Amino acid sequence: MNDDRSSGDGQPSEVPRRLLEYLAEGLVDEPDEVSVEQFEGDDGTIVLELCVAAEDYGKVIGRGGRIAHALRTVVKAAATGEGCHVLVDIVD
Repeated sequence: MNDDRSSGDGQPSEVPRRLLEYLAEGLVDEPDEVSVEQFEGDDGTIVLELCVAAEDYGKVIGRGGRIAHALRTVVKAAATGEGCHVLVDIVD
């Protein structure tokens, strides 16, 4: 029983990055302006930085930060399924 997620291709973090990008593109008015930068922390944690157009920050943060919290929850769950730890930052 071989699981495709543990194939050892060296990119288990690609799924959370692509998921965050996909979800953000669905929320904003200018999906072409969405970008996700990926960095690796000292402890192996992967940091995903989400950038959107200036007018779209409110849409990815949401009232009281609810949408941002939901995005972080979904992406962290996907990362856990891939066997990695991810932090999501929304940057200017």
